[in-house]
Amino acid sequence: MRSAFIDELVTLAETHDNIALVVGDLGFSVVEPFAERFPDRFLNAGVAEQNMTGLAAGMASEGYHVFTYSIANFPTFRCAEQIRNDVDHHRLAVTVVAVGGGLAYGALGYSHHAVQDYALIRAMPNMLIAAPGDPFETRACLRYLVDHPQPSYLRLGKAGEPCFHASVPQVAPGAWLSVRDGGANRVLLSTGAALGAAVAAGERDGSAVLSMPRWSMAAKAGQADRFAQTTGVTTFEDHLIDGGFGSWMFEAIAGTPGLAARLACRALAPEVCETVASQATLNRIGGLTP
Repeated sequence: MRSAFIDELVTLAETHDNIALVVGDLGFSVVEPFAERFPDRFLNAGVAEQNMTGLAAGMASEGYHVFTYSIANFPTFRCAEQIRNDVDHHRLAVTVVAVGGGLAYGALGYSHHAVQDYALIRAMPNMLIAAPGDPFETRACLRYLVDHPQPSYLRLGKAGEPCFHASVPQVAPGAWLSVRDGGANRVLLSTGAALGAAVAAGERDGSAVLSMPRWSMAAKAGQADRFAQTTGVTTFEDHLIDGGFGSWMFEAIAGTPGLAARLACRALAPEVCETVASQATLNRIGGLTP
């Protein structure tokens, strides 16, 4: 996803001269194509993520669409006050990009486990979450963000993720994207890099698999109607269940009688917070994969 992100960002920056990229002294070996093509729109803020976010907000207030880029929790939890007060409150076009969502950096331990980021970001009323499940969804999310600049969070995997779509899909907040057709079993609805686990589960039991790479507070509207067209939904996410995607869906359908009983959630157990291991091992320990 990192490569798809930077490749698409360079392409979009060719025709949008207000796109800027600010990094927190990392991403090198990935971000060079943008830095070399647009040196006047690339900044290294150093190991100072809070300053990076404040800088991005200032640039956005002058007309830039700024993408801040760092690993896992560093551009989110470390910058929560700046995101809340400077970006979200003022509705500025800053996209916070976190690479290594979920347990992609599992071997580096809890400081790098991004398993509570949905809970933090979705509590901010103007933030749009973009959690692509494959490189094609990454490109689709970027195109949407550039066409609809606003406070947003782009949560990427790391590298080597398979493509589940044949081409770049059309995305919109709250929309369900078809990934795998299925029978009359429960629908498996994934967000982010948990898409691989959902596809594997769908292949085992014949369920239809769908992806929701874009969601927000406002996107809850209409979810109950879409949900009611199914026989039931199981959500998939590489995040703790508290405050995550499944919780968001429960909130979205809570006002419609009978739907909550048809919703199940596959998320990570808190044991992963205490464990250092590979992403695959942690997803298994956390209960996301068999």
